[in-house]
Amino acid sequence: MKLTRIGGPTVLVELDGWRLLVDPTFDPAGRHYAFGWGTGSTKTRGPAIALDDLGPIDVALVSHDHHADNLDDAGRAMLPSAGAVVTTVSGAGRLAQGAPGSRVPGDRLHGLATGGSVTLPAPRPGLPALVIAATPCRHGPPLTRPIVGDVIGFAVRRQGEEQVALWVTGDTVLFEPLRRAAEELSIDVMLANVGGVRFGVTGPLRFTMTGRDAVELVGIAAPRVATFAHYDGWSHFVDGEEGLRDAIDASAASVHDRAVWLAEGVALEV
Repeated sequence: MKLTRIGGPTVLVELDGWRLLVDPTFDPAGRHYAFGWGTGSTKTRGPAIALDDLGPIDVALVSHDHHADNLDDAGRAMLPSAGAVVTTVSGAGRLAQGAPGSRVPGDRLHGLATGGSVTLPAPRPGLPALVIAATPCRHGPPLTRPIVGDVIGFAVRRQGEEQVALWVTGDTVLFEPLRRAAEELSIDVMLANVGGVRFGVTGPLRFTMTGRDAVELVGIAAPRVATFAHYDGWSHFVDGEEGLRDAIDASAASVHDRAVWLAEGVALEV
């Protein structure tokens, strides 16, 4: 497996010849985006790799489609060119009805609820089929799902294998169903979304994991490799890279020794 962090939550994953893109965001820096209910964020860093230089994508994994820090305008526009798009059930409905030029054809669009899965046949000879299952996410405090909307994570397996080759946590706080998923899955590579998202209008409420939360989850999941995204490039990442690095540096060897940092724009074999 080879991982390339592009910025924010966006990571290119090359797995056994497959090219998977996690949460496409390719807009330039500088724009402010409204997220609803008085919340919003400014994009502070552009992508480390331009969309034109990315190459073909077999699968786009979109944890949720309704916040621009996980799917911005340029990211949305590239989805129809992907071989398949996997997202939430509600997100699939919206992407199927998108504006001309960004509408994803129904035969390439897969909407999953937590616990659901889809098997994707090999796009080229010699590649394994992949099974992608939706894992639990809660993008905020208890009872906020009707406000913040549906989010999922992704457990990616080679067909016929029990081990999860890649687990993408998605945008989530640390809560009991997520802990249970971490306990139950046998994970090779874990990609955790962190950042400790907060907004002025919602005070101390958090909408994603902090570095300390990620350390706890890595300790539970015990993957071979743990790596991280969604902690820089946007103004609403309050815990950010500093909080994540402090938490990893202070963690036990059982976590610290599994952690791998991804430099922006640099492919790393894991």
